[in-house]
Amino acid sequence: MYKESGTLGLFSEENRLEKLSKQGDPLERLDKVVDWEYFRGVLEKSRPKKFVQAGPKPYDPVLMFKILILQRYYNLGDGQMEYQILDRLTFCRFLGITMNDRVPDEKTIWLFREKLVAKGLERELFDLFATLLEKHGLIANEGKLIDASFVPVPRQRNNRDENRKIKNGEGDQLWEGEPNKKRQKDTDARWTKKNNENHYGYKNHIKADEKHKFVDRYSVTAASVHDSQTLGDLLDKGDKGQELWADSAYTGEEQEKTLKKYEVVSQVHEKGSRNNPLSEAQKQGNTEKSRTRARVEHIFGFMEQSMNRLYCRAIGLARASGFVGLVNLTYNLFRYEQVVRIDGISVPNWE
Repeated sequence: MYKESGTLGLFSEENRLEKLSKQGDPLERLDKVVDWEYFRGVLEKSRPKKFVQAGPKPYDPVLMFKILILQRYYNLGDGQMEYQILDRLTFCRFLGITMNDRVPDEKTIWLFREKLVAKGLERELFDLFATLLEKHGLIANEGKLIDASFVPVPRQRNNRDENRKIKNGEGDQLWEGEPNKKRQKDTDARWTKKNNENHYGYKNHIKADEKHKFVDRYSVTAASVHDSQTLGDLLDKGDKGQELWADSAYTGEEQEKTLKKYEVVSQVHEKGSRNNPLSEAQKQGNTEKSRTRARVEHIFGFMEQSMNRLYCRAIGLARASGFVGLVNLTYNLFRYEQVVRIDGISVPNWE
């Protein structure tokens, strides 16, 4: 015998969950500190205005929202998500689902996310939570961090002429007589090279609060867009007087104008050139700045390690933006749980 058989009792499931709690279930910890009803007002917008009486009752939008958060935290496809809800006790506990409850299938999950993204509600949900954090001082506005990370997508198999037209912005003219094929083609994603490595997909550009490392603003572009081009999209009037840390990719005349426009205190790394190398003092200054700027890498590190990579299965910029918005919101929710648990700071009133 390789196992010791036991009798399944009434409390077997509870005993297993108790053991999982003792080992540290991140979903249980998150569920204890987040008031999910806070998001209901925005989530209700995803429902159709008129309900069809026939058929099964639609799933609660808060439940579906929690499924999307699970999906982004574990980076699961829709089919994998359905399977894991059926299979994992911790998922069921987080969602409040019992063995007797219906479980949304992969098509239902896909359709809910499509409706959410089509209405731009992922951005509303992100902004809603960021505003709450700022209201209660968790986004402290004592300094900002800016950086970008690649969001890879499945590589397209196109011929040379198709790639040329896509690069020239003529992708919509392709595959006119093949609608099924066209739906599977991403004409918004782009190739780029960084540090001698090729990347294909999109970029997640973020501005984060320096103190608690919450993302408070983001922008999504094709991977080929230079980091510095989104500086004006990330900054706002609320950044006035704050120090801004960023690497040397954000240097240049246009970027200097943007920094002056928003009246931020530049802590951007200085950049040398072949004919004008950095002095020792400038190098030392960059080293000092890196000690703070590196905090933004912790954010992307969490997304890469704890959230199983920023790999996007969606097609097109609109869906990729929805994906990234949910990723950034999921990060902020789990970061909030960390701040509550480690620093003892929380939102006293979710209103």
